[in-house]
Amino acid sequence: MMRPMKLAGSELMFGNGSLEYIKSIECEKVAIVVGGSSMEKNGTLARVEEMFHEAGAVTKVISGVEPDPSIETVLRGAKEMLEFCPDLIVGLGGGSAMDAAKAMWIFYEHPELKGLQDILPPNTFPKLRKKARLCCIPSTSGTASEVSRSIVITENSTGLKYGIGNMEMMPDIAICDGDITVSMPGKITAETGMDALTHALEALVSNRANYLSDILAKAAIKDIFKFLPKAYKNGDDRQARELMLQASMVAGLAFTNVSLGIVHSMAHTLGSIYHISHGLADAIILPYVINYNKQSKVAKEIYKNISMELGIDDIELEVRRLNKELNIPDSLSKLIPDRDEYIKNLDTLAEFAKKDGCTKTNPVIPEIEGFKELFIKVYDGSKEN
Repeated sequence: MMRPMKLAGSELMFGNGSLEYIKSIECEKVAIVVGGSSMEKNGTLARVEEMFHEAGAVTKVISGVEPDPSIETVLRGAKEMLEFCPDLIVGLGGGSAMDAAKAMWIFYEHPELKGLQDILPPNTFPKLRKKARLCCIPSTSGTASEVSRSIVITENSTGLKYGIGNMEMMPDIAICDGDITVSMPGKITAETGMDALTHALEALVSNRANYLSDILAKAAIKDIFKFLPKAYKNGDDRQARELMLQASMVAGLAFTNVSLGIVHSMAHTLGSIYHISHGLADAIILPYVINYNKQSKVAKEIYKNISMELGIDDIELEVRRLNKELNIPDSLSKLIPDRDEYIKNLDTLAEFAKKDGCTKTNPVIPEIEGFKELFIKVYDGSKEN
């Protein structure tokens, strides 16, 4: 049976200039969660605070969220929130800042929870919104955390990433203003853009895919192929920036309802062990998994149909071509030079990927040996199935 669909929270704003919507949000105390210094340096943080001040709200900035946010950072932020008592929490920045804001929200609402294990299955996910609502404002066009039910949090003691998903974490307000993404460097534009493309392509062949998710995923795929190269080559192209952020958002609406696949399972694992950025790992793995998924007649037909709609011969080859245009390596060997050490980790890589929550919705579900073969192909650059 199909699962109920939820398309974002109660307020979804998009388009260049939509940041102005902040002035109409009813709130009194706002905790703004940011990562490094980029939002401060490019003036976005100051603009956001000024708009909240114009609306009569007091703001507090919680900064220092690292890439792949740790549970320690989350608990630190939640403690600051408990002292400040916000009625609105804002995640401002890339996926890490938004994921951290969501996680801090959980521990702010429920201070009786003490750590990551308390919110992992089989524990019942806690109810939110008794103290605050959540608003997410993305600065990158890729993670779609602003319309997602999911977070990825790192456990410091092991370095492992844990993906947690629940509709309680769907942000109440999402503001997708392409102007905020103009300052994104080319490398980040490429990697986050390929993360968005992976979201859309994995949602399209998910074994939970449905009529509505297919419409969303296809629209995102078409726009990403069209506008990602433009945004990469000319970061000041405001139309490309706007439409890439909207395509990322639409891909997020698709995948948060029907889940993802083993590109993400493998990317999460590589991020945990080798600390490869998520979008870069997705980009490298994606064509290999498309090739692997063609074992499924259903998936093969879906890839054939989307290729026809795009006016290309083969979506796998088109992804490889796009990666090359974006200066993304075609294999992991370019990032992990020690092959012997990599091979020694194969069992661990395969076991972690197999257990990842995204694996169960892939059209073809590998066993451990299948994952090992895939990890080797992605490392060596083999194009054969």
